[in-house]
Amino acid sequence: MKIGIVGGTGPEGRGLAVRLALADHEPIIGSRDEGRAIQAVSETAATLGEQPAADLITGALNTDAARLAEVVFIAVPYAGMEGILASAGKYLHNKICISVVSPIEIVGGTARVMPIPAGSAAEDAARLVPEARWVAGFHTLPARDLMRPATRLDTDCLLCSDDPEALSAVSGLVDQMPGLRPVNAGRLENARYLEGMTALLININRIYKAHGSIRIAGL
Repeated sequence: MKIGIVGGTGPEGRGLAVRLALADHEPIIGSRDEGRAIQAVSETAATLGEQPAADLITGALNTDAARLAEVVFIAVPYAGMEGILASAGKYLHNKICISVVSPIEIVGGTARVMPIPAGSAAEDAARLVPEARWVAGFHTLPARDLMRPATRLDTDCLLCSDDPEALSAVSGLVDQMPGLRPVNAGRLENARYLEGMTALLININRIYKAHGSIRIAGL
C-alpha cells in the first residue's frame, strides 16, 4: 500500500518510513521541497542497508505524497499544519489520515503544549479537512528507535478516532510493526491528552537522558 508521510523529512517521519517499508508498504516521504524529500529518502534508505525494503521508499512534494497515497500521515509542525492542509486537503477526501502532530513549544528548557482552540491538533486537522477519516496516534514512539531497523519496539501505540473502521485499519498497520501494540484510546477528542503526553515524555526523557515511551499495564 502507498502511504504518504506529509512533512516526513524529520526524524519521526523518516522513522515511520523505515517501519512501514519493513512491513512491505511503499512510504512516500513528503516535503515542501522535492530536493529535501529526495535527500531524506537517501538518508532513510541508508539505515536499511541492503534490505529490499530500502527500495520501497520514495520522495515527493507534500501535495503529491497526499495525492498518490492511500493512507496519509500528517507529520508537520503544528505551526505549518493549516497551510499544508489548505494545499493538500483536497487530496485527502475519504482517505484515512493519521495526525502525529504535537503542538509543543520549548520554554526555558521545558516542553509545553500550546493551547489549541479546537482542543488538539488532531481535532483542528479534522476541522480543516472534515472530509478525511481522522485518527490521532504514533506521538509517543521514540523516533530514534523507529529509525533503527534492528531495534524491537516494545511499546504501545495509542490511537484516537471517531471512525471505528479507520481506527481498525490503523491498528492493523501498527500490528505489522514488530513489538508495537495498538491501544484504542477512545474518541478523537482524547488526542489532546495524547499530545500532552508527548510533552510529558520529552521532559521525562530530558531529565533521565533517555528515550522512553509508553506501555499501558494491565491490558
